[in-house]
Amino acid sequence: MTEPTNAPRFRLRLVFASNEMLGPGKAELLERIAETGSIAAAGRGMGMSYKRAWQLVETMNAMFRAPLVESTRGGARGGGAVVTETGQAVLAEFRGLEEASRTAGADHIARLTGMLRDIPDGK
Repeated sequence: MTEPTNAPRFRLRLVFASNEMLGPGKAELLERIAETGSIAAAGRGMGMSYKRAWQLVETMNAMFRAPLVESTRGGARGGGAVVTETGQAVLAEFRGLEEASRTAGADHIARLTGMLRDIPDGK
């Protein structure tokens, strides 16, 4: 289901500690790694550098008791990455929390949207 471009967007970020956060960007990175089997390809698909994608993976792996992503180095057969069972569970919980929050907040969002001033032609 595609939302209209002028529809409010809901973005949730959990802050566990000063440098330990989980939000829509890291969740999308996990999803793309699961789809592509590659940290580099996942990052490219999001318009981020390989280095930045790796930094985010390392941060997420350090945040949780077990790694969310495991990778193998390149070589004759090439490298790759997989989202671990823990990573899949973290992603599912985060997406579930997003949906629950969106549902619980729908009436508030509708009332806030109703208080916005009209913007002619969406500009």
